[in-house]
Amino acid sequence: MAKIYSKKSLPVKVMKPRKEVVSFLLNYSKALSMIEIDNHSYEIISN
Repeated sequence: MAKIYSKKSLPVKVMKPRKEVVSFLLNYSKALSMIEIDNHSYEIISN
């Protein structure tokens, strides 16, 4: 078990999203609404 914890981990690559991607995801989440009718959920995009 000591061997498992003594392994060196791989370096973590820092990922930075583009401004366009962040803007798209924020706008999409603002426009998305969920409605539940009779145990069924519906996603509606109000664009």
